[in-house]
Amino acid sequence: MKPYSEILQLIQTYHELGETIQAANLAIEEYGIRHPNFKGFELREKAKPDYVLMTTEGTFGLPQVIRIPENTFEFEFILMLNLIAHEMIHVGQKMNGNFVEDRNEREWQAHYEMLFHRTYPQIPDMPKHQQVFFGNKALDYYRKMGEDSVLQEKYAQQKLEVENLVASLS
Repeated sequence: MKPYSEILQLIQTYHELGETIQAANLAIEEYGIRHPNFKGFELREKAKPDYVLMTTEGTFGLPQVIRIPENTFEFEFILMLNLIAHEMIHVGQKMNGNFVEDRNEREWQAHYEMLFHRTYPQIPDMPKHQQVFFGNKALDYYRKMGEDSVLQEKYAQQKLEVENLVASLS
């Protein structure tokens, strides 16, 4: 992998040229987060400073597209890299033999990855305030799984990890 400063410079150059998809492809190649069920990136409308929307789209069992804002790389690179990794978790959840049907479980898994990088350990940590924000979002999805549900039992240990992380950073 290239040094971080070199990757950032390449991303910025692609961004300045309006080559958002090429920048995103470079990011997933450099950080080794391309999933076999990933079909490619497509662009969506520009993100606002306070809201960046990325989505994973496609039929369960078929290769998935990740839609990213055309101005993705105007924002903090490490955050965007974590959001792309989040979507790549969803790509894997929609692959044959690996379906995760419950939306709350899918979001829990993707948010957990953003905090602990178990699937993609090479992704850098977000700043503490972003970890707290996404940790609280993860806990919201945990609550939506249903009080004392099978899913909550399945993720009880991870929930403690998230709670401890949020408490340590707050």
